[in-house]
Order: sequence, then structure tokens, then C-alpha cells
Amino acid sequence: MMRIAILSRNKNLYSTKRLIEAAEKRGHEVMVIDHMKCVLAIEQGRPHIYFDGKEIKGVNAVIPRIGASATFYGTAVVRQFEMMKIFTAVESQALVRSRDKLRSLQILARAGLGIPKTAFASSPKDKDIDSVIDAIGGAPCIIKLLEGTQGIGVILAENRKAAKSVIEAFLKLEANMLVQEFISEAKGADLRVFVVDGQVVGAMKRQAKDGEFRSNIHRGGSATVIKLTAEERATAIKASKKLGLGIAGVDLLQSSRGPLVMEVNSSPGLEGIETATGLDIAGKIIEYVERNEFNKPGD
Repeated sequence: MMRIAILSRNKNLYSTKRLIEAAEKRGHEVMVIDHMKCVLAIEQGRPHIYFDGKEIKGVNAVIPRIGASATFYGTAVVRQFEMMKIFTAVESQALVRSRDKLRSLQILARAGLGIPKTAFASSPKDKDIDSVIDAIGGAPCIIKLLEGTQGIGVILAENRKAAKSVIEAFLKLEANMLVQEFISEAKGADLRVFVVDGQVVGAMKRQAKDGEFRSNIHRGGSATVIKLTAEERATAIKASKKLGLGIAGVDLLQSSRGPLVMEVNSSPGLEGIETATGLDIAGKIIEYVERNEFNKPGD
């Protein structure tokens, strides 16, 4: 029996509830900790954490469910648990790496994985904006805010004039963004591949609703089970490994040049994948935690 802490801001969220259920089913004790309400005590030789006015003790493992808006403080909490020699299902450094979309793409490209052609700029000069659009093969193109999630801050510019206007507006607002080629053959669909501990444990195809190019279920997209090709499976596993993620939702586009990694999520939601596939993904996550906790050196 283990005592597992789930870092979540809301114990009623589907993913959090399912993890509690899966852990308790296997006889573990679960506590849900709002990472934003933790107090970190940093002292030589004895790092510790307070929550609700009490010091957290006796925790064997931590499952972080850190939202994008809480990345900085949430990562600090995960790092503190690591300093306390407690296993975390998602490592703090991997969490930081995956949240930085630009850095993630640089790591994936260096590893030889397929990604959509991507450009990044900080200068709003006309010639620089033209260079950005040319670098990814012209319009139509996708413009993404680096801080966006669930399809928010993602724009399809259908022609060069529209692309220039949007890029210029974002740069004047000092918003960091990526410009990516539009993969027309994907036809508004992508694959969400769930990887746990280096194994694919579920996959679904997400299709954007009519008149929409973003396939996120939060944006009204639909999801169906899909059988991955060997190349798609290998790409998802390699992407999560290169970013150091024990749990990952890898988003792939099916392109004419093979699978392209669009994004790798470090706190992927369970509702869409479990509903579409009927699989117990939460159970797979708890099994992963068990394997790592019970196989620690010295045990």
C-alpha cells in the first residue's frame, strides 16, 4: 500500500477523480494537494512542504496534474518533492521542457523527429515577417501563441496578407508565438497518443468540427479509436522519451511525409482518451507509479 499525492487544483476534475478511483481500487491511500496552496520550506538537509497548515509527511509518490497557468509554481512544488527523494510521475525538468513549445520543437527536431516547419521571430519589421512566412513555405499557415492551451491562441491565416496582419499584431503586443506550416492533407484531424512509461497505452483520432481547423475536444472536436501504424507508435514513444516525460499526450499530424509531432503534453486529460477508447488509462498511470516506487534502489 502506498500513499499517493495528486497535485491538482480541483479534485472534481475528471482526470483527478479517475486517478483517485484507480489508486484506491489498488488499495492505495490518496491525498489531493492544490499545488498553488503549498508552502515550500527550503532549508539545508531538510526540504519540506506545508499544505493546509500541516507539514506533508509519509508520501511515497506524486502524480502532478499541473495546468499551463500554474507551470512556474507547480514545477517548484514538484522539484521540492524530488528534493525530498519522493518519486514524481512527471519530473520537474521535463514539465518545464514540455511547456516551452519552442524548446520542445528544437529538441524534437534535433532528435530527427518529424515536425511541421516552424519559424519564430521577435522583430515586427516587414522584412522579418516576410522571412518568417517564407521559412515555413508561405500561406496558409498556423500562428500559435507560445502560452496557449486547448486550441486557444491558435489561428489559421488563409493568405499571406492575413498572416502578416496577425503576426504584426502579436509582435506589437510583445506576445511570443510560433508560425507553422499548415498540413492540409491532415484535413483538420490529429492523433492523440497517450504514452506511459515508454509504452503507448491508448490512441485516438480527433476530428475538428465543420468550419473549424482545431481538433481539440474542448473546441467541439470529436474523437474515435484508431490503430496506429508502427511509425506513428515509434514517433510518439521517441518524442515522450526525448522530452523525458513518464506520462505524455503526444499530438501527431498525419502528413504526406509521415507522422509529424505537433505538441507533447505533460498533463494530458484522461476524459477524451478514456471515453473514446474505453481503456483504463488512469490504471496504467497508477501501475507506472507502483513499478517505480516498489523498484527503488534499497527496497
